[in-house]
Amino acid sequence: AFSRPRANGINAITINEGDQLIEAKLTTGKNEIIMANRKGRAIRFNEEKVRPMGRTAAGVKAMTLDENDEVIGMISANPERTDYSVLVVSEKGNGKRSSLDDYRITNRGGKGVKTMNITEKTGDLIAIKFVSEFDDLMITTAEGIVIRTPVSDMRLMGRATQGVKVIRIQENES
Repeated sequence: AFSRPRANGINAITINEGDQLIEAKLTTGKNEIIMANRKGRAIRFNEEKVRPMGRTAAGVKAMTLDENDEVIGMISANPERTDYSVLVVSEKGNGKRSSLDDYRITNRGGKGVKTMNITEKTGDLIAIKFVSEFDDLMITTAEGIVIRTPVSDMRLMGRATQGVKVIRIQENES
């Protein structure tokens, strides 16, 4: 469906009013999808639960969101890669790694399970990534400060914890 793009591009998906595409991944057809929302919940389901569709289709519901909530990212995870873990980071500088096995497989369309304990201290969730011990994490603040730290410095934690401070930021920064 994407083999002959035109000079001005081709439609890849129909976007509903008020929505936006935030991420796209190539998959094998056998991967598992994990999506997370700002309020600290994540859902894991087999990508086979999403049927193939044409380019202009709007897609299917992957996650049910509450009022004023939004999806912040997704992972296409190969469950056989046991050397990888799920990394989440909050807007006030907290982060943590959890084992993929901590997230139970459900059907798409649910509300998901808690992936980080969201409090006033942590702020909302802003990122979810699939990382290995050999990766580095780069964090940029809204003010333009950048840090780089090895993922191996972050220990594996339970799914429903607040995590640890990954970057120290001022009270009014994010």
